[in-house]
This record gives sequence, C-alpha cells and structure tokens, in this order.
Amino acid sequence: MNALPAISFDTTNVRTAVRAALTGTSVILGVLGAAAGASAQEALEEVIVSAPHYVPSSNTAATKIDVPLIETPQSISVVTRDQVDLLNMQNLSQAVRYSSGVIGENYGADERYDWLTMRGFNPVQYVDGLQAPVGSVPNVGLDLYGFESVEVLKGPASVLYGSSPPGGIVNLTSRRPRDEFGGELQAQYGQYNAKQFAGDITGPAGDQLAYRLTALYRDRNTQMDYVDSRRVYVAPAVTWNIAPTTRLTLLGYYQDDRIDGDGGGFLPAQGVVLPSPFGKLPTGRNTGEPDYNTYQREQYGVGYDFRHDFSDTLSFQQNLKYSSADVLMRSVYGAGLLLGEDGTPVDGRTLMRYNFPFDENVRSFAVDSRLQTKFDTGPLAHTLLVGVDWRRYTNHSEFGFALAPPIDIFAPVYGAAPIVTPPMFPSSQQVQKQLGLYAQDHVKLDQWVFTLSGRHDTVKADNAGENTEDKEFSYRAGINYVFESGLAPYVAYARSFEPTYGASFDGTPFKPTFGKQVEAGIKYEPRTLGEHSRALITLAAYQLKQTNVLTTDPDPTHGFSNVQTGEVEVKGLELEAVARFHERLSLNGSYSFTDSEVTRSNNPAELGKRMVLVPEHKLSLLADYTFQDGQLAGFGFSGGVRYLSDLYGDSANAWRTPSVTLFDTVLHYNTRGGWSLALNGSNIFDKEYLSRCSSEVQCFYGLRRNVTFTVSRKL
Repeated sequence: MNALPAISFDTTNVRTAVRAALTGTSVILGVLGAAAGASAQEALEEVIVSAPHYVPSSNTAATKIDVPLIETPQSISVVTRDQVDLLNMQNLSQAVRYSSGVIGENYGADERYDWLTMRGFNPVQYVDGLQAPVGSVPNVGLDLYGFESVEVLKGPASVLYGSSPPGGIVNLTSRRPRDEFGGELQAQYGQYNAKQFAGDITGPAGDQLAYRLTALYRDRNTQMDYVDSRRVYVAPAVTWNIAPTTRLTLLGYYQDDRIDGDGGGFLPAQGVVLPSPFGKLPTGRNTGEPDYNTYQREQYGVGYDFRHDFSDTLSFQQNLKYSSADVLMRSVYGAGLLLGEDGTPVDGRTLMRYNFPFDENVRSFAVDSRLQTKFDTGPLAHTLLVGVDWRRYTNHSEFGFALAPPIDIFAPVYGAAPIVTPPMFPSSQQVQKQLGLYAQDHVKLDQWVFTLSGRHDTVKADNAGENTEDKEFSYRAGINYVFESGLAPYVAYARSFEPTYGASFDGTPFKPTFGKQVEAGIKYEPRTLGEHSRALITLAAYQLKQTNVLTTDPDPTHGFSNVQTGEVEVKGLELEAVARFHERLSLNGSYSFTDSEVTRSNNPAELGKRMVLVPEHKLSLLADYTFQDGQLAGFGFSGGVRYLSDLYGDSANAWRTPSVTLFDTVLHYNTRGGWSLALNGSNIFDKEYLSRCSSEVQCFYGLRRNVTFTVSRKL
C-alpha cells in the first residue's frame, strides 16, 4: 500500500482560509449556544414539530450501511426533505446553494440539467444508490420534488460505486411509502409565468402493503426571451411487507421534458463583458431560433429495493433498476460576431450562428446485492459488508453540424431565413459493462471507529467496435474518534478511477484516470441541546490529485493527438453547519476554500493555471425563524446570502468571471389546519451577473431575481 501523501498547502492561502473558517465557526457556535440557551430558558409548553429531520443524522451513500454521520470518515452534505420543503428548493442546483465544496448553476438559466462542480470535478448522479442513465452530461435533471433527500458525497467514491470522478457523486433517494396516511397537494405561481401543480399521497393498503404516488406538472418561461419549458413527473411506489423480516419496495419514475426556443446563452463577449458601441446586451437575449430550437427528453426508471433479515446480526439487501433516457435536441446558437480579415468585428452587430442537432439514447441496467453482518472479536465490534454489483450501460448518439443564418444580435429578427437540419452522424456507439466486488469493515473499539474498504472492478467497453477492458482496485481507510460530547475528529485516504475512452497516436487505448485523496476533519454533533434541537457542524481539509489526465501530444507530427501525462491537484478547506432549535430557528451555513491547479500539462497555456469553474472561495449563510406562539404562530421568515469569488471559464485563465454576492428570502405561514403559504425570492435585489464567460463567443448570464408563491395543503 502506498504511503499517505503529505498535505502541502500554500501558507498564504491557507492562513486566509483558516482565518475565515475559524471566524465562521466561532460565529456559528455563538449563535448555536445563544439559541440553545434561550430555548432552554423559554421552557416551551408546546412545540409544533414541522421539520423533525431538518438536521441529518445518518447516511448510506458513503458506506452503504446506516451509520451516524459523525462516524463516517468522509465529508458528506445531506439535504433532507425538511430542508427542501422549508426553503422551497426547486432543483439540485438550488439544493446545494448552502452546502460546502459544491457549486451549481454554472450555465445560468438552463432548464435541461443541474450543472454542478464538486471539488473541481463534475459529479455523477445516482438514484437510490444506482447510477442514473447519464449520457453526454453526468446528470439527468430529475425533479427534486420526487425525492426524500440529496446526499452529496465528496471525494473518491470508487470503493463502493466503481467508476466515478475523484470529486465525488450525488445520490437522490426516492420518496418511500409509509404505513400512515399522509401527503400534500400543492399549487405554485411565479415569475416568468411559472405554473406548477404537484401532489404526494401515501398510506397503507391492507395489512401488508403501503403505497405512495408523487406527481408534478410545470409550465413556465425563463429569463431568456421566447423560451417555454414544460415538465410532467410521476413516481409510483409500493412496499410489500412480506414478513416481519422481509420487505420489498417497488419504485418507479417517469419524467417528460419539452423546452422550446432555448438558444442556450452563447452570447458574444462584446456587449456583455467587453464594450460595444451599441450598448449592453440584455440578459434575456436569445441567440437561437425560437421556432426551431427544441429540447425533448423522456426518461424513466423502474426497479426495487429488497431487504431480508436472517437474524438481528445478518441481513441481505438488493436494489435493482432499469433506466432509460431519450433526448432529441435541435439547437441554433451563437458563434460570435462576424469578423473581418483582420480578426476584428465587421460591424459589431452581426452574430454568426451554428446549427447543432443532437440525439441521444441511454439505457442502464444495474443491480447491487450485499450481505451485512455484525459480530464481535474480543473488544472489537464489527459491521461487515460484502457485495457485488453489475451494470450494463449503452449510449447511442448522433449529431450534425452546419452554419445557421446570422442575426443582428442587438435587434434580432427571428424566422427571416429557413433553418434546415444538417445530416446526422454517429457520435457515440458505446456499450459498457461493469462488475464490482467489494467489502467493508466498520469496526468500533470503545470510542474509536475504523472504516476499511476495498473493491475490485472489471470494466469492459465496446466503443464503435473498439474493445477495451480495465481492471482496477480501489480502497479507502479511515479513522474516527467520537468523544462523549459529540466531537469526532477523523482522517481518511481514498482512491478512485474513471475510464478514459480513445487512444494515443499509435493506437494504444487510454488508461483510466486515477484520483487519490487524503482528508482530515472534525465533525461535531452537540449532545446537550435538548429535545427538538439538533446541530451538525463539519470542518474538513483535503488534498486531491487526478493523474493520467489527457494533454496535448508533444510530437508536432502527431496532429491533434493526446497523451496521458497530465495531472491536476485540488487542495481545500470546507466548513458546514446545519442546525434547528425548537422548531423555531434554522441555520444553514458553509464556507469553502478551493485551491485548484493544473500541475502537469504539455500545453503551456494551461500549466499552473486554475481549473475551469472552480472559485477559490464560496461563502453562504441562511437563517430561518418560525413563531411558535402568539398571534404570529406559524409565521416564519428567512434570509440568506451567497458569495462566490471569481472563477475562470477557460483552461488558459484568460476569461475571468467576477465575484458575486446574492441574497435570498422566504416568507412562510403554516396553519394548524395543514395549510401552508410560502413566498420565495432568490437574488431578490435582481443582481445582474455573469455565470460564466469562456471565450469571445461563449458568455452566459447568471440567474436574475425569481419570485414564486406556493400554497399547499397537508393531507
């Protein structure tokens, strides 16, 4: 086994980061202590429990067993359903706004996907512990309304999930049937003529069955002109309690999206970040062709979760899912201003455009089977997990490419010339099979907790007739020490791998990229806050490297070929706190310091530069207060602030996106009769800002102010 790499931070940056983190910790702890003390003195006679699971306590994403978060040697953010409901979060990008180490909304107003960056990399999306049918983009844009929680697992995850990026994964856990009748009906109206109707109902169906049905319909425009977005989502679920020790839950979802008119941003730099004699381009300007552009996606998943307990110490679990996603896209988008022979804009108004049709069909069948047993060996208490998972994945896609008629970007006239879809050519014809065997031992010795995990994967792929086979071993080792007070320091080392498709100039297939991370941190779950009060605070420092990264072949006779000698490194510090006191005061806060660098590259333009879309600093804080008594009982309000430092949109760091500070607010009122009213506002001061600018032809505005009103009724 390799020795643990030393963490070598730049001292200047670390001093700044540590000072910010410690300041944030003292502020948060001060607020927590004051709130807890006040709550104890109030001696409330009655507390209306509306969000009992606001603060997460356990997870299964990091270990595949249900263990307390403070016993898990890895940084994890869990956004519970109670947080989603109280703050009225609409999608994954909003759900991580107040989490550390992960940023979203990288392309502004995009209705198709949840663009996330985590510790410098794009995380892959999972649903119920199995990889979603991801294609050209590592997420599938499933609606957040259908899920109980969002688990953000930071750092290498190959030891339990196989092929994955080194930055981590995101897992969505579906809503499950309950044995008691409940649910809600919801109607929503908001900015951009947004209309949404949703419902969720669950309850028993006889002595052994329980059901759940979740559904949603949405129709809205966006801040981009002439764009209409429609969504239908349905998710049925049934639990069959076969016996007291045996349970089978059938799970399904179906989502249909249609987005018409979206030009995808792609604004020229002139008029956005560079001066133009014609003024500034509005944030709603559409570079596409509204009557031609369309994005249609139909996806579904069907499967089950099965559990059988042989005894109090031995159990078997299996989850299986077949998933499908079909995408049809017809897209005309901006290609930059018309340039003369000298490389300068001819008139500063004429925008050239591309026509890019794209179709994609993804199928995935995955099954994960595992045995869990508990036993003691002397003073050691073991929870041993052994498992095998198998996944078959196919991705067939095709694309076309052509020039489209130009437009006057400052006074566009759409439909002036016909748009003809160019011929389509195969883009990806891939079949991948992954077989993984894994084992994990979660060992307790008094207050010590040891987590040891190992996994062997065989990944076979057929890419348009080119066959490859990768066999890799991943592992993780971690130690926690849990004090009686709820303080738990930890240290861990983990490795990951991810296949790289293609070949070098001589035809040698590329090897997988490898990630390795060492992480140390402290988790704190105060044990003296009393009933109806909980808090979880985590502080983590890490060093993450990815090797075998593609970089330009140094031999000039090899044309556009690549070699695998590149390397990137990310070092960071993350602080996060979630707390709720007596169903009154809720707090979400985070700070992230991320130092990313391209450490090896044959391209001198990117060597030593920061990674794309990785800000050095992210700071967010939200506080929500709900009155429990008096004439204002049931009324609550919250305020949040989000700060993102500058970042770069290109690998050469030539295009800098400035820092931004945004403010959010929520007003909500819950009646004792089950009615709820909520008024949500994000970016309430309507700050105009850039989400990303990566070249003279690719600039994207960030999300402007968005206000929604929601009325719901608990069943």
